[in-house]
This record gives sequence, C-alpha cells and structure tokens, in this order.
Amino acid sequence: MNFKIAQKLFLAIALLSSAFSFAQKVDIPIGDATKYVVGEINVVGSQSYNENTVIAFTGLRKGEEIYVPGEKLSGVVKKMWDLKLFSDIRIYATEVIGNPNDDIIDTINLEINITEVPNLNEVRVTGLRKGQIEDLRTELKLQKGKKATENFVTNTRNYIENKYKEKGFLNADAKIKLRENKDTTVQGANLVNMSIDIDKGNKVKIAQINFEGNELITDKKLRAAMKNTKKKNIFRVFKRSKYVESGFQEDLESVVDKYKENGFRDARVVSDSLYVIDDKTIGLNIKVEEGNKYYFGDIEFVGNTVYTDAQLQRILKVEKGDVYNGVAFDERISNPQDPDSDDISNLYQNNGYLFSSVNAVETRVANDTIDFEIRIVEGKEAYFNNISVSGNVRTNDHVLYRALQTNPGEKYSRQKIINSIRELGALGYIDAQNINPQLNNVDQQEGTVDVNFDIKEAGASQIELQGGYGGGGFVGTLGLRFNNFSLRNIFKKDAYQPVPMGDGQTLAIRAQASTIFRTYSLNFTEPWLGGKKPVSFNVSFSHSEQFRVNQQNFREVDRNQRFLITGGTVGLAKRLEWPDPYFQISHAVSFQHYNLKNFQSNLFNFPNGFSNNLSYTIGLSRNNVGVNPIYPTYGSSFSITGKFTLPYSLWNGVDYANLEDDPRYQTNGQADLRKIDQERFKFLEYYKVKFKGTWYTQLAKKLVLQTNTEFGFLGAYNQDRGLVPFERFFVGGDGLGAFSLDGRDIIRMRGYDNSSLTTNSDGDTVYNKYSLELRYPISLEQAASIYVLTFAEAAGSYSRFNDYNPFEVQRSAGAGLRIFMPAFGLLGVDFGYGFDKVPTLPSNEPSGWNVHFIIGQQF
Repeated sequence: MNFKIAQKLFLAIALLSSAFSFAQKVDIPIGDATKYVVGEINVVGSQSYNENTVIAFTGLRKGEEIYVPGEKLSGVVKKMWDLKLFSDIRIYATEVIGNPNDDIIDTINLEINITEVPNLNEVRVTGLRKGQIEDLRTELKLQKGKKATENFVTNTRNYIENKYKEKGFLNADAKIKLRENKDTTVQGANLVNMSIDIDKGNKVKIAQINFEGNELITDKKLRAAMKNTKKKNIFRVFKRSKYVESGFQEDLESVVDKYKENGFRDARVVSDSLYVIDDKTIGLNIKVEEGNKYYFGDIEFVGNTVYTDAQLQRILKVEKGDVYNGVAFDERISNPQDPDSDDISNLYQNNGYLFSSVNAVETRVANDTIDFEIRIVEGKEAYFNNISVSGNVRTNDHVLYRALQTNPGEKYSRQKIINSIRELGALGYIDAQNINPQLNNVDQQEGTVDVNFDIKEAGASQIELQGGYGGGGFVGTLGLRFNNFSLRNIFKKDAYQPVPMGDGQTLAIRAQASTIFRTYSLNFTEPWLGGKKPVSFNVSFSHSEQFRVNQQNFREVDRNQRFLITGGTVGLAKRLEWPDPYFQISHAVSFQHYNLKNFQSNLFNFPNGFSNNLSYTIGLSRNNVGVNPIYPTYGSSFSITGKFTLPYSLWNGVDYANLEDDPRYQTNGQADLRKIDQERFKFLEYYKVKFKGTWYTQLAKKLVLQTNTEFGFLGAYNQDRGLVPFERFFVGGDGLGAFSLDGRDIIRMRGYDNSSLTTNSDGDTVYNKYSLELRYPISLEQAASIYVLTFAEAAGSYSRFNDYNPFEVQRSAGAGLRIFMPAFGLLGVDFGYGFDKVPTLPSNEPSGWNVHFIIGQQF
C-alpha cells in the first residue's frame, strides 16, 4: 500500500466536507474526482441497527456510480447526521478493484464505521421536591430509550435553567452528567445513565429600579410603565418582583413609549445594567435620554379617494398644535392589538379594501413641530369568494357555517372575520383559543379572497356529579348536559356516541337534593329554529319539593311542611340587526303551579292550598364579550328583563281592599285570613324588572378586570292586592342553595352566609349589587382553563322600595380560584371576608371569613 498517497487522499477529501470523515485504506490515484462503481458495502460499529438498515439510511446502492471525492459521499454523511442517531460517522475505502479494460470503471468497496448515540437508561434528578421532579420528567419527556445527543443534553440544561429563572430563581443552575450504564442485568447495549443536579438558589427579587437622565418624567411614572418588571412590594399580588430578561426588554420599549406619549419623540434607552445587592435581591439601572418635546404640525392625507380628509380626520383625532403622542398616533393609524379598534386601517379593511395600506411619514421637523403625511394606498375592492371551515369531526358543517359572519360575494371585512371567531368561540363546543382564520387564494387582480376557519372541537358534554355545602346543608347534584345535541338523530342507533350529536342543540337533565329540597329539571334549546335564522327556541320542565326550614338554624327542617312546584317554560330569542348585531330580544311564557301542604310562611296565611303563576317575560340584551366565554378579555354584556303577569284585578270583580267584609271569605262571621290569601294568590299578579351589566377590561397582557352592576325590583299593579309571596330576591352566599323553582332570584354575595343579607326570611323585593374582580389565567388550555382572582363587592337587599338606598350596602373582599373542564363545567372556591354586620342577626360583629364553593356557575 502506498501510505503517502492514501494519506493525501484522506486529507483532500476531509477538507471538502467537515460533515464527515472519509479514510483511505487502499491506493487511489490523487487528482481530480474519479468515478467508481460501488462494490461491497460493509458496516462496522453498529450495535442496535443491522447492516441493511444502516445501508438503507445512507441511500448507497451496490452497482451505482459515484465520484471520489464527490458530493454523493458528502450528502450521505450529512443525511446520516440529520438522523441524530450517531455520534461519529466515518467512511473508508477498503479496496479498489482495477479493471484492465480502460473502458470499464474501477470498483470501490466501502466500509461505514459508525458510533451510535447512546440511549437513556435511567434519569436521576436531585435538588427538587418529588412532585416537581415528576412534572419535570413529563415536560422534558425523560423516558427510557431516548437518544442522549449532545443537543438533547444542552436543550435540557437550558430548559431547566430558563424555567426557574422565569420564576425568579435568577441563579438557577443545572449540572448534567452522562455515565455509561454498568448494570449488566439491564438488557440493551450502548446505554447511559443521566444525572441532573438542580440548584435553584434563592429566589431573587428586584429591590431597586433606578433611572438616570430623566428630568421631565419621574421615576415613579416610568416604573409604572413597566408592566413585567416590578420592585418588591408586599401589596403586589399579580406581578411579582422577579427578573425575566424577555419581559425586561419589553419594558424598556414601554419606557420609550411612555416618553412618546408625552411628546418626547427622540427619547431612547441609552444603557441598562443589572447589579447584585445580595444573594436574594438585585437592582436595575436604566439610563435614558429624553430629547426635546414635540408638537404636531400640519397633517396631510395623500392618496385617499374613498374617504374625505374630514372623515379620516375624525378618526385620527389629532389637531395641529397637540402635544406629540407617538403611541396614540400610531394606534389611530393601525392598532393590530385591538381587533375592534376605531382606526384608519380598520376603516378600509372593514369596508372591502383588503389590499389597502396606511402609513404615516414625517415630512418636516422644524424646531419643536413635526409635519406628517398620511400616505394611503387604497387598492382594489376585495370580495369574499369561498368560505370554508375545517377541523370539525362531530359538529355538522351547517352548524358552523350559520355562525359565520362572512358570506361569499360580500365585501371583504376584517371585522366580520373577527365576529365569526367570536361567534364560533361562543358556541361552547369549539376551542375558543384555537380558531385560526386563514386567507387563501388572495387574488389582487380579481379582487377575491378565500377564507378558511381552522378549528378544534372542545368537549361538548358535561357530567355533573357533585356534592357541596350550601343552602344550610349538604347538596348533592347529578346532571347531564349535552351542548352539541342532535334531536333529529335521536332514533338513529348509530348516532349515539354516547348521544346523538352535531346539531348544536342543548339538552340538560338535572337532579339536585339536600335535606331541605329535591328538584328535577329538563331543558332543551334549539339555537336556530328552522335552521335559517338565529331564532333560539327553548322549552323546559321542572318539579320541586321543598320543606320548611328555620332561617336562623338551617338544620331544623320540618318535613311535614311541604311546598310542591311543577311548571314549564317556552321561550323564543332573536338576534337583532339594529342598533348592531350584538343585540338580542327574547320572549318567554311560563307557568308554575304551587301546591302547599301544611307549609307555614310569614307572607301568606293559608298553609294548605294552591297558587298559579302564568307570566310573560321580555328581555333585551347586548353581548359582544370576546372571545373565550370562560375567560373573556374584552367587551361587555348587559341585559334588562321585565316579567309580567296579567292584571287579573282589572276584570275579576274582586274588591281586594274589602275582602275582610265579604261573607265569602268569612268563617263564623269573622274574616278568614286563609280564605282571603287563597283568593289573593290564586293567580299571582305582579311585575318584576331586572338589570345586569358586565364589562371586561384588559389591564395588562393577561390581567383582566371584570366590572359588574345589578338591580332588581318586584312590584304590584294593585296595592290593595299587595305583593306576591313568590318571585323574591335572596342576597348572600355562594348560590348552592338556589334550588327553588318559585321564581326567586339568588344573588350571590361572597363573604356572607346564604340569604343572610335578605331582611325578610321569605325574600325581599328590591336589591342592588356592585362588584370588581381581577382575573389572571394560569392555563387556558382546552383540557382545563384555570385562573385566579381577587374581588371586592357590595350588595344591599330591601324589603320594600321605600327602604331602598343604593349606598346602604354590605361590603366584602377576597380571593378565589376557578377551574373549567369540559366534562365537569366550572369548579372553584372563594375565600371572602364580609366587612359589615349581618342585618338579620343581633350581633354587631362583621360577618368575617366565609368559604364559598362554585359548581357549574359564575359570579
């Protein structure tokens, strides 16, 4: 063998590619690339893959022609590296078989020498609690058999350190070692054991945030502009004083934006640094350069033909001489963070101009004044072409298409796409976090665009099997709720999975019982009656049996006093087009039959008898809450309802003012109060008005403020007949005792016992409530939505309207947790502290701490 020639050939080929090694074992002429025919291919070093498998990985075939050196061998080794199965790859020429006939190519035999990446055998983690170790194993998928590549080890170390740095452990360190497995009892070759030693260190908090160079905006205001990076403060709940690099960099931009909002166009962060105070605290230094304060000069619109300068100016809301506010100015040009923003870009995008662009350009800066041109390219009007939905398995196509606001042939509108996302998310069986609208086949010349809504379905059925303490005792609930039910397939055996599904209907069956009541109900809703218009049809039936309870001691239950209620409701609701499509009007007719058996009450005098309640309810509501119904981040909802019975006293000929003198209602010449009340309440006569408004405001990236106000009033047409004993308001508690079907409204008020704020044990006729709730999500995944909250609220309950004072309320505050799982609905717990005394109790002590459980309901 000519060793020098072989050595030169090896070096020449090695220089061609750093991705592989090609070593020479035979004499091969040196010079330009030489063509060979591949002969025998042998594999050595493989421990778990057989020879044929490795050859298949290379793509080399016996008899094919290759050049040495050449791209083929370089590509072979690169391909094998990309598999991430090998830690070393070397290709040797073991023999060159020359042919005396110059017209026939020489044959080259190859040897592929590989070293496989070792497999994990066992992983040992130290430095964390047992539960944290299991979570980490799951997150990193540290299972036996995983390839222990260098990249895997590096990524594992970085993930662990970054994970704990984001939690405030700034000095977190993960040491990872791989050791050859020496346990001969474990089958399998080339195994390694991994040890991960994690030292989280102390949680490091930010003790100081110092600014240098700011003269016109205070440190306090600049620190307030930083949403992710905060100083230590015992009163801060949602934003801990931890340092996260990405959040800090985002906050530096917010500092600059703060200056831009106040006219300082040229403001910038010159430098920033972190310094260690001790092993638990750090400080941050931020040096800024403020620059000069600027004002808006002339603003000229260029390129607009569809809208006049005056129309665009009304949206821009900037006048010559105003202090320069770069942030607000940009948002009025285009604000992609707010899909409902009233900006110039949306004006065009929502009226067919998909291809439009709006840009603000500084044209002149003189002293402290900046002139602008708003340059608009309107482009051609665009129209929706094909509209499609993908990703649905259970839900029928027509159910999804009818929820869309986009229709083929209509002018393109970004707002209609956003509204479609909102409508799909509100269905309840579509994952609101995973609705992805895709614009396809965008044809600028033809002015058309296709839209596909890619969705993921969420769990549509809920099983309610729960127990809790409410209404003075243990409350057990068994319920089934199917949110995507199909009534038309109820007789098709193959449609049961486990029930017929796909038509977007709702079927709910529920039974609830405690020591003081039993309730059964059935409810069915068709959201699109007839299938062509959003007219919702609802029908429900219910039966309830209640027992008399001592309001001062819920454990005292008299089962000899029973109150039976049987009834049903039929309702229609229609979405309105005016004033906007978020409005809905609803109508319902309901009937309840009350049967009293030895049931004593302070509101009426007949313990045995009956009463009927035939009523009509009309409601007007508006809801543009978006987009996730479990965790809304913006929008509002309000509703006002009126419930009315017929004014029977106008035509029934009964003189209610003088019933005591009517012989028909006397016994032994004396007025019989039982007969009188039986006449008064044979058919209930009343009206009832309720209002509720809720607003959602996103204060930070995930932090949401919910504001709520409510009011209710029960009145009588005929004062001589008086107020009815049913349909009343009960304020206080967690609402788990909301078992009654007698029309009562249970108003939940955390920090107080159930119904404890109601001045009359049989209910009040007026109430109001105000609440603020800060929410922060832990997870918004389809499997489980989890968020924490703090709240402050106030409510008052009044026996009659003359006593009503909207400022005479009981107050509370506290914190809680909510978990929503598709199979079980909403679960949660609240810890509320009542600051005021309970009106129904003689004690002047505040209500104090109360624990409330939330099951299938929201405050």
